[in-house]
Amino acid sequence: MESARISTGIPGLDAMLNGGLIPGRTYLVKGAPGTGKTTLAMHFAMAGIANGENVLYVTLEEPADNLRADMTKMGFNLRDPRFTLIDATPAAERYVLVDDFFESFAKNIERMTEAIKQQLRTRHYTRIILDPITMLKLTATKEIEYRRAFLAFIKTMMRMKTTVLLTSELQRTDIEEYLVSGVIELEAFEIDGRLSRGIKITKFRGSGFDGTIRPYEITDRGIVIYNDRVVSLP
Repeated sequence: MESARISTGIPGLDAMLNGGLIPGRTYLVKGAPGTGKTTLAMHFAMAGIANGENVLYVTLEEPADNLRADMTKMGFNLRDPRFTLIDATPAAERYVLVDDFFESFAKNIERMTEAIKQQLRTRHYTRIILDPITMLKLTATKEIEYRRAFLAFIKTMMRMKTTVLLTSELQRTDIEEYLVSGVIELEAFEIDGRLSRGIKITKFRGSGFDGTIRPYEITDRGIVIYNDRVVSLP
């Protein structure tokens, strides 16, 4: 029996995923700066809002005001009452959730897990985005401790029946890729002197998927993926 699917908010990506993501699991979107990870994550968030879900978005690098301004220009409604944006950036003197103030919880992934659990006690979020997880990994002192904490985070989110999307700028994300249920990579290439972008799925547990590198564009309305085309590398 085919598992139920939820939309990523990008039709071309849903097609590559054979209908969308399997809910209640954790997924990783990786790519260099400027490849559109945050935009993809926002499509995922807004697809949840459109479906009547509550969505929690934790920004760890881009200040919330900047994120709100950039994404609003693309037509995303970050003012929807179902959407909660937490600013956990290092630049923020205090960590802000709407109009309430929180102590810093971006120090490590254990603190992040506890903070999210606290939020889930007040409101059930079916989609959570951490953008980017890179910031939490860089705070870890020992790899083994980070691995343990990351696994505990994934298990906690599964128990809460929440679908989680993580973004990462690190090229090496061995532990995350091993433990998450799916990995989506965004890449930029220079072909004949022009910048081209390609998206590929390298892992998707519990389902078949399109493993071809498909071209995509970042437009003034977000990401468009051409799942009927192929990136032609030189």
